[in-house]
Amino acid sequence: MREATVNRITNETDIKLTLRLDCDNVKQRKVTVDTGCGFFDHMLTLFAAHGGFGLDVTCKGDTYVDFHHSAEDIGICLGQAFSSALGDCAGIRRYGSIILPMDEALVLCAVDVSGRGFLSYETPRLNERIGNFDTELAREFFTSFTRKSMMTLHIKVLSGENTHHILEAIFKAAGRAVSAATELDNRRTGEIQSTKGII
Repeated sequence: MREATVNRITNETDIKLTLRLDCDNVKQRKVTVDTGCGFFDHMLTLFAAHGGFGLDVTCKGDTYVDFHHSAEDIGICLGQAFSSALGDCAGIRRYGSIILPMDEALVLCAVDVSGRGFLSYETPRLNERIGNFDTELAREFFTSFTRKSMMTLHIKVLSGENTHHILEAIFKAAGRAVSAATELDNRRTGEIQSTKGII
């Protein structure tokens, strides 16, 4: 099984994260998330569950300030975990994409495990907060994730009105697209999906 554990301790956060990519049963796909922010826990759970990943995350952050450092650093850790679990990326499909509906919200998400961390993130104007979560932190999370995973990630909200629905669709779509891109392709076992010979 491709998996990785990342520990990150700074003056702002103390994070332990374990990621499992190849989950053949419910036990391996178990998701436990405790970030100190209920809504962010919900979003990370959706990302992992809809991606079919196993994920364990605990974060003790300086939430007396806000959740910025926690969201950013969890993105860093998750990106590092994907990078470590994928190794040289041999045998993966490399690309994944989906257009995912969530009630009135519709989100396009496309991924290239390219070795070049890049995020394109287009949403309509969102409500500033859901509960105690600043909605702009979703972008900060994905920025950190793409930089450390070295993936190209395009997220574009095609339609939507409800902020909760839009963010839920984004995290579900990202999980599905990343899952498709990192899935092993049995037709290309051991091959690097690049004419360069390296990702």
